[in-house]
Amino acid sequence: MSETRAERVTRSLVRDVELPGGAGTLALLTLDNGLDHTKPSTLGPLGIAELTERLAELRARAARGEIAAIGITGKPYFLAAGADLTAVSTITTHEAALGLGRAGHAAYELLHDAGVPTFAFVNGLALGGGLEIALNCDYRTVASDAAALGLPETGLGLVPGWGGAYLVPRLVGIEKAVDVILTRPAQNKPYKPAEAATLGLVDVLLDSADFLEQSLAWAARVVRGEVVVERRPLDPQPVWDAVVGAARQRLDAVVHRSRPAPYRALDLLAGARTATRAEAFAAEDAALADLIMSDEMRASVYAFGLVSGGKRPVGAPARELARPVTRVGIVGAGLMAAQIALLVAQRLGVPVVMRDLDEERVAKGVGYVRTSVEKLVGRGRMTADAAARILASVEGTTDIQAFAACDVVVEAVTEVLSLKKRVFAELEGIVSPETILATNTSALSVTEMAADLQHPERVVGIHFFNPVAQMPLVEVVQAEHTSQEALATAFAITSKLRKTAVLVRDRPGFVVNRLLVLVMGKVVEAIENGTAVQVADQALAPLGFPMPTFELFDLVGPAVGLHVLTSLRADLGDRFPASPGLEKLVADGTRVVLDAPAPGLHRPVDPAIQGVFGPALEAGVTGQHGTPVLDGPGVLDSVLTALTVEVGHMLEEGVVAGPPQIDLCMILGAGWGFHTGGITPYLDRTGCSERVLGRRLLPDGVANVPA
Repeated sequence: MSETRAERVTRSLVRDVELPGGAGTLALLTLDNGLDHTKPSTLGPLGIAELTERLAELRARAARGEIAAIGITGKPYFLAAGADLTAVSTITTHEAALGLGRAGHAAYELLHDAGVPTFAFVNGLALGGGLEIALNCDYRTVASDAAALGLPETGLGLVPGWGGAYLVPRLVGIEKAVDVILTRPAQNKPYKPAEAATLGLVDVLLDSADFLEQSLAWAARVVRGEVVVERRPLDPQPVWDAVVGAARQRLDAVVHRSRPAPYRALDLLAGARTATRAEAFAAEDAALADLIMSDEMRASVYAFGLVSGGKRPVGAPARELARPVTRVGIVGAGLMAAQIALLVAQRLGVPVVMRDLDEERVAKGVGYVRTSVEKLVGRGRMTADAAARILASVEGTTDIQAFAACDVVVEAVTEVLSLKKRVFAELEGIVSPETILATNTSALSVTEMAADLQHPERVVGIHFFNPVAQMPLVEVVQAEHTSQEALATAFAITSKLRKTAVLVRDRPGFVVNRLLVLVMGKVVEAIENGTAVQVADQALAPLGFPMPTFELFDLVGPAVGLHVLTSLRADLGDRFPASPGLEKLVADGTRVVLDAPAPGLHRPVDPAIQGVFGPALEAGVTGQHGTPVLDGPGVLDSVLTALTVEVGHMLEEGVVAGPPQIDLCMILGAGWGFHTGGITPYLDRTGCSERVLGRRLLPDGVANVPA
């Protein structure tokens, strides 16, 4: 069998194993792509074809009485990471897409109808089609150290297309199936082995040290009839219908039908109770084929590639240039500073010192670290020993001389340029010549911050996002004089902190705040011009942000948003609108959003803020600034036009290496919808980039169905 350029073939390697206790011979099939432990096995058309051949041979052997059972496992650390998305994204016809679904079902059906018991020994990561291999077997064991189990397809613009939508609700019930197929993928949160066992996705959790031996022993007991695994009955139809109906309401409230995949998956779940196995699999084939040919899937695969490849930052200096970091200083002890201190202590494992002006602030910062650690221990997410180590490594002080022995000092004080300049000036007289000085500024000029220093080359921006522990992005800012050593050290630190770093040039707002604040500013501008707040708040639903505009505004903080909007307007001009209404809202401390109507739903905008911005007018009427009042689509078009203009300016300025880095920043730093692929594919698909800039931002066919 030859390999195509688009597919690294995962081989199906078979060997016979004698089950203990005289239970007979088990044919053990191992999935292995021949690469090292960093490259997971995936399943493309050629790999599926070989799997089908091997399983057909094993079924024939079973019919002849040569084997008593079939087992399937993977190479070290992986069962399989699902379908080969690179190969899938090259499919150009609906017929070929339909064939892929049917081929997977045909292969996996051989596990279900083998004539002897079939076992999946989930020795490592099992996602998507990899987990569906296990689901199609009669029995499943899992290693305690397997990296992750899950069905992430709806987060990638697809559906579980090789049996998952039919089999999962039969194993765990319809309510938990909704969590497996819809909720967890939306959160990008696969299951840990213990969770999968508790849920019922697998039958037995076994220690990883001798996992295969234990799995074979357990399989032998099943074959001999000593172990009987009970399966739950189907949920009653009324329960099934009620769960599906509630899930559909949640989708409508959160997704607003902006993407088809979760709705197609829910349709499959809805029909899974009464459909035959063949009918359900045919429905999966049809849904999978339609979605493979959708822009959502292509965009999601593009986004997945960006996020997966983001661990290797474009433009980062050689790692060898990074300086050793044995002690880190944090200037400030406020919430952001304390979050950074905790993360550094956890991930870098070095002493951390926080310094602030008075004992009360210092105590509050150290107290935040202590409380956070205690919560992690209480939830079982941190051991008592690890907690003790972290608490012992974080100290607070009012003495600036405590920074003298630090290799890196990160300032996290208020966003005031003069204050940050003063901090760095004080530090330069205390720290060693080799110490790296980093700023957590979200929008201010790092170059100006370092301008008066004797050694501005040691200053670099390391912009964390709030909340620090959860947000995966860090913008590493290269100022005018930043040295390669300072940059390399910043990238080394962010890598050890398990963050995705993007190199950005020192321009106002960098990437995320420049674009995100522009979005907020244009929405507010529309309201000040007469658009009803509820209309404007929901206008951006197609962009796939994690929450409506004003809920996001409330999370960022209206005062912070206003400060950044004002500074960007001062630096970049009236492309960033002024907002008297927002100034009044901040000055008066007006509430922005109400409480959520139900758990899991978004917090709606408070209608009372309409009075802050001005009266709502009917669409089409001239607003208070003499321009037409916009309806929802008009607000969206206004935002997209402004974003296109700004992206064009950012690329001309060389803020990042190219459009993919802007997409990566917006996906990880602003929650831009994964299903859109990022901001630049969306602007290309909607025609905005060609209409506004006269050109596409990405090559034709990238992140969308080829013409």
